[in-house]
Formats: sequence, C-alpha cells, structure tokens
Amino acid sequence: MIDDFYAYSPYELDAAAKSRLLTGELKRLTAFHREHSPEYAGFLRTVGYDEDKVEKASDIPFFPVRMFKEFDLISIDRSEVFKTLTSSGTTGQSVSKIFLDKQTALSQQKVMARILGDFWGKKRIPLLVIDTPAVLRDRKMFTARGAAVLGLSVIARDTVYVLNDDMSLNTDRLREFLEKYGSQPFTVFGFTFMVWQHFYKELLKTDERFDLSQAFLMTGGGWKKLVDSAVSHSEFKRCITETTGITHFLDHYGMAEQTGCIYAECECGHLHASIYSDVFIRDPEDFSLCPNGTKGIIQVVSALPGSYPGHSLLTEDEGIILGEDDCPCGRKGKYIEILGRMKSAEIRGCSDTYADKFR
Repeated sequence: MIDDFYAYSPYELDAAAKSRLLTGELKRLTAFHREHSPEYAGFLRTVGYDEDKVEKASDIPFFPVRMFKEFDLISIDRSEVFKTLTSSGTTGQSVSKIFLDKQTALSQQKVMARILGDFWGKKRIPLLVIDTPAVLRDRKMFTARGAAVLGLSVIARDTVYVLNDDMSLNTDRLREFLEKYGSQPFTVFGFTFMVWQHFYKELLKTDERFDLSQAFLMTGGGWKKLVDSAVSHSEFKRCITETTGITHFLDHYGMAEQTGCIYAECECGHLHASIYSDVFIRDPEDFSLCPNGTKGIIQVVSALPGSYPGHSLLTEDEGIILGEDDCPCGRKGKYIEILGRMKSAEIRGCSDTYADKFR
C-alpha cells in the first residue's frame, strides 16, 4: 500500500530497494485494476499478462496513454468520483479524462508535497502563481494546469495570483506580495510559456525593478514554443535571473494521467524519479528496453493511480536516462532528460497547448 512508501524520504532508496517496494505495489495495482476495469482487463488478456512472470517494474505491461482519450477508464464506482481531471488539448483534439476518488486525490497532493519538500524544505512558504484564479473555476472537473496550481496552493502558506482574468500582469498585486514576503523564501509557479509571455515580457515593459531573488521558480512544460523561438533552457534562466534576480529554478516533467508523481529538477539540472515512480526508455521499433544514454519512448510507472489504470503508461514523449543513483546532487533514483514530443504526437501539454494559441 502507498502508506509503506511514506516511511522513506522521496530519494532515499537505491535501485534494488526501490525496485522491491515499487514492483510489489505495481503488481497489486495491476490486479486491482484488472478486477475493476473491464477495458483494462481486456488489455491484459490481449498482451498475455502473467503476474507470476513479473520480477521488476518494467515487466508490468505499459498502457498507451492515448487510450485515456478514447475510453473512460475507471476502476471505482461512479458514485465514488471525487474529481475528474482532464488533460489539455487544442481545439478539435480529444482530451483524457482521469477519474479520482478522494483517497487518490489526497495521495497525489501528499506525494507532491513530499517531493517538493525535498527541494525547498518542509516549511509552508508563500506561493506566487503566474496565472489567473479562473484556472480553478470548476473544482470538480478541471485541467492538469488547475490541478498543479491547486496541489501547490494546498501546501503553501498563502497563495496569490498575479495575472488578471485577461492574462495581463497585475503589478500592484506583485508589489504587495513582495512587500509582504519578498525578504523570505517563497515559490513562484507557472507553466513555462506563460512565465515567459505574461510575466518576463511584461516586466521588461515596466520601469520598476521587482526583486524576486528569494524565490524558487517552479515551471513545467511549454518548452516547444520557446525552443521554436530560439529560447533555450539556459537562455530562459539567464533572462529570468537578469530581470528578477531568481537563481533557484525547479522545472519538472509530469502529466495529467499521473498527477502527483512529478519528475523534479535538481540543482544539477537533472529531472529525478522519486521512490513513488520510475521511468523506462523503450525502443520505438520493438519496445524493448533501451540502455541508459539511448534515446527512445518514455514509459512511466507510478504507485499513485488507485482509481484508474494509469500506473504503467507508454507516453508520447522521447527521452534519455542519464544515470541512476549517482547524480552529484546526492539524490538516489534515475535522472532523465526530456527531448520532446514524438513527431507524430499531438501537442497536449498544458503550457504547450496554451502556447499554441500564439502561433
């Protein structure tokens, strides 16, 4: 059960110990979802799943993430649905619907808090959101963008939204936040393109200098539009530091289908898998496992999806495993590099989808 994981810090276990803990939970989740989701049971029959042959997490069959756009995949009674989370999609695209019961939603929030606490401490600190409060308008059915904001606001001491409903920058609100919290550690959160378009570019237009040097800037997604505009990761950080004084950056990789299990960026610039999740790279030709350092399709596994069969997914992203248990930051587990969407995949990330409006 997920409670067994809470006995450890998020990056404490080495490969062998983590594999034992995670594999056992993934086997349990596979059996549960087979019993409660007819669509998932049919998938397991098709691939010839045999639990007795599972020795490690990579032996759990991977479910194509696109299936969440085609079917309502749910392993609980509809009466138990606490929230319905949707992935982002451009106009005309279908979206994934993720059905959460209260326990799964709480586990997602708790795990995200534990992961992020490893980077900026366990103390609740103020949160400045580069978004509008409208992102949380419908709490029962909202996007991964809203879920990320809500998850962070739950663990923050105070949450302030710095964008107006028309996405313009509210400099008065920013000034008030910094007067109150600017001399202590705080978090700034926003999807990458929105930080660039609605925060950084707007700050350039003002004569006033805002000091955010005490902040951790947490971003995620939206790199495709910036790279297309010749803005690299290093250039993004340089510009943000020059304009705001921010030097602590925390990018992350995640998806609506596995909310909570984010892959967070350490001070060495590596995205880390915690004990709650793992990542494998698959060869696009035969789906065999790729060795570390080889590019392929990303498969992610998570111990959190208890209300829907999202615990082992084949994504539409390409990436590389850079290493395991040997990152200079000292955190155990695999650390990875995300190379972007596969060429045939739809744009589906929250920030990438939003950025697509600016084409």
